[in-house]
Amino acid sequence: MNADTIKHLIEQGLPGARADVQGDDGVHFEATVVSEAFAGKLPLARHRLVYATLGERMGGEIHALALKTLTPAEAGARDA
Repeated sequence: MNADTIKHLIEQGLPGARADVQGDDGVHFEATVVSEAFAGKLPLARHRLVYATLGERMGGEIHALALKTLTPAEAGARDA
């Protein structure tokens, strides 16, 4: 598994999402995901949406995935 594949899976599974995925060892990754789908959701619900895009790969091919999940408005405020 590589970071580009995870990015593609997340962006395909959450239409309109932008994902930035890092990880060099093939099993431990960090991702920042920006999606309008996160609006009004608590962090756990946001993470579940991302995990759903990866399915059975979580805990298998992907041993660990540290997540930052933001709405576009939160991402804009963070970048300002």
